[in-house]
Amino acid sequence: MAIAQFSKKKKDDVGTLILMFKDSVFGQYRFLSNFEACDVTLPAETVEIGENHTLHLPPMKFDNVENAYMAWKTLDLGLRAKIAQMSPKEAKRLSLDGEIPLRPDYSDEGRLFVMTLLNEQKYSRNNPELRKKLLETEDACLMEGNTWGDTFFGFDLNTGHGENNLGQILMYVRDKIRTEEGLDQVAKKTFDKVSARQLKFPSKFKM
Repeated sequence: MAIAQFSKKKKDDVGTLILMFKDSVFGQYRFLSNFEACDVTLPAETVEIGENHTLHLPPMKFDNVENAYMAWKTLDLGLRAKIAQMSPKEAKRLSLDGEIPLRPDYSDEGRLFVMTLLNEQKYSRNNPELRKKLLETEDACLMEGNTWGDTFFGFDLNTGHGENNLGQILMYVRDKIRTEEGLDQVAKKTFDKVSARQLKFPSKFKM
């Protein structure tokens, strides 16, 4: 099914499709949002700045994926600490307003890597309730539908276009959990773009 068709689905199709966006009729699935409270950590990282300078970033804890992701965007440790104290909405607004100076190695590959890493933590055994809820979505196709034009992590409900990378990451994490829990024999992928192969990243993004 083309992504453009997903925006036309009705709520009684939720067995095969789950739209994840604020205040939707699928509100029971808002736990899939990056705003959902959970314990995650940006791991320590070493970043090369130019030819002769290396920056060592310490690990930092956050209480939701959104803030951790926004903090990852910058190498400013002071700003990272401020973002950790914000609400998810405030952190997102800071980015939308262009007030987060981007790290020099910022790229789509890096964005996908850290978003996958954070969601693996969100649904790890350290967060058993969230892990259980994700598994309960069974084989539903998870789509990050939105009305603010994010076509990288989601798809625009107004135009029906987008890559839905967050949805793909969540389905990848769900399949990974099934394997860990010995449920892979009953797992059935419903979105053929979701695979470990597509979520591998260049070695420079390993933390």
